[in-house]
Amino acid sequence: MREDLQQFMQQWLPPLETEMRAVLAGSEEATTAHYGMMQYHMGWVDANFAPSVLNAGKRLRPILCLLACAEVGGQTSSALPAAAAIEILHNFSLVHDDIEDGDEARRHRATVWKLWGVPLAINVGDGMFALAFAAMQRLSTCGVPPPAVLAALDVFTRTTIALTEGQYLDMSFEQRTDVSVDEYLRMIGGKTAALVGASVAIGAYIGGAGPEQAKYLQRFGQEIGLAFQIQDDVLGIWGDPGVTGKAAGNDVLRKKKSLPMLHTLNHPSAGAEFATLLTGDVDAGKLPAALALLDAADARAFAVSAAEAHYAAGMAALEQALGQKAASSQLRAVAEWLLQRNA
Repeated sequence: MREDLQQFMQQWLPPLETEMRAVLAGSEEATTAHYGMMQYHMGWVDANFAPSVLNAGKRLRPILCLLACAEVGGQTSSALPAAAAIEILHNFSLVHDDIEDGDEARRHRATVWKLWGVPLAINVGDGMFALAFAAMQRLSTCGVPPPAVLAALDVFTRTTIALTEGQYLDMSFEQRTDVSVDEYLRMIGGKTAALVGASVAIGAYIGGAGPEQAKYLQRFGQEIGLAFQIQDDVLGIWGDPGVTGKAAGNDVLRKKKSLPMLHTLNHPSAGAEFATLLTGDVDAGKLPAALALLDAADARAFAVSAAEAHYAAGMAALEQALGQKAASSQLRAVAEWLLQRNA
């Protein structure tokens, strides 16, 4: 990671955490456990609600929001409420995603639903969704002009819809073998890339950007989000369980329609056999054969190449937004860092 980006994160991650903790604090003894479950998911407490120190993720999206605000000349601190809202919204989606996917672990410990049951976990996610909007309302206390607040809130609202649409498509794909690459890109465009793009656009509006500049910055974020998700698809099959916290070949076992899987299903020589293998349940016994077919289709290289293409499109949009400043932009540094993740 570039040194100036590291310094930015060291400076702004602590106040971001403070902002999020204020939103998710709760105020009544009767609902202490409700907020405690939220705080557990965020990595701040353990299952007994005692303070804990946990790697709670990269905080990628709020950092992009803060960076975008700074890049267009805004006061970084004024974007903290929106950055907190973005991260809380993202984590709402993870709480529900874990339920819908049946994932029992996240970041090397039990998920909220696994500890406290599905009904309470659904309610925790619902609470985080509502509190994300409450966090956005805090922008009015930071001196952000009302038109910028409205523009940011419009992007935020549209993005929540895109998130749920993307999640619906993702789940609907699991029972199909005829999903096209275009359908896949539409799905990840909503489920993952929409919030990344929104993070950059929201920060830009708060920092004083006009609609045209914000549009290109949002496009940058969307393309980087697509690249990020495609790379995550690679990790979902070939990632180290010690790093990902999930079983090896997890996406194959779930028959998840990721880009490597779709590429293999449509491969002229490996596709038919791969489709047959995916018929019915896929257990650990089928995993070696599935991985061999993925290798035969060169699926990993195909996905990596696609991620690199979206990265290039993102860089072009960033240049449109920032001109000559794009080459040294910290937004560019974030994108480079993401594409250097190891599978």
